[in-house]
Amino acid sequence: MIKTVAFDADDTLWHNEPLYSETTERFRRLLSAYHSPQWIGERLYETETRNLQHYGYGIKSFTLSMIETAIELTEGRIKGSEIQEILRFAKEMLQAPVRLLDHAAETVKRLAESYELMIITKGDLFDQESKVARSGLGDYFAAVEIVTEKDPQTYRAVASKSGVEMREFLMVGDSLKSDVLPVLEAGGHAIYVPYATPWQHETVPAEVASRYDFMRAGSIREIPGIIEELAAAN
Repeated sequence: MIKTVAFDADDTLWHNEPLYSETTERFRRLLSAYHSPQWIGERLYETETRNLQHYGYGIKSFTLSMIETAIELTEGRIKGSEIQEILRFAKEMLQAPVRLLDHAAETVKRLAESYELMIITKGDLFDQESKVARSGLGDYFAAVEIVTEKDPQTYRAVASKSGVEMREFLMVGDSLKSDVLPVLEAGGHAIYVPYATPWQHETVPAEVASRYDFMRAGSIREIPGIIEELAAAN
């Protein structure tokens, strides 16, 4: 029996990736006098990936990576005014409205009637807590866990903290790498709800994904039905 249903936040409950894509495009335009847009985008992604081990996930980490990339690509010739522009990008990202995915609110409300709900997400503590509060969904969740990384050990620790066994735990998310495969490895259940434009860093090769037997939904509105089918099968 499933007792706890946990949700990822970004691109599972509300839109997030478009904000990064739009800011990346603005960053490309800002540095267009120095390099081609494609080259700038590739270097930014490389820097961002390299810096995850230092800064973690989230807008602040992304901002530091933009500044580092700008310094490297301009060989130190980046202007103070251009650095200020990058910081303005970051502040606008942090202040951007929270846009819920279609059917997210009704699905969360429905599931809260029968299950303990949690949010388990990566990212900056201040930013993620702010988005949960502004989403209007916060009251439906018994706990919000903002973690450094999502691996089997993390999920086991979160479940133990909540007093639930992994076989009673189900995770819903848009990332096979972070929300699905590590939960299955930890002994829990997971439903994959792919987002329209996934973050490149969270993609999993098809040959790896094929080794796992996981549930998939085309929309978050399908989650309650899938959980009911899972309960009936067991």
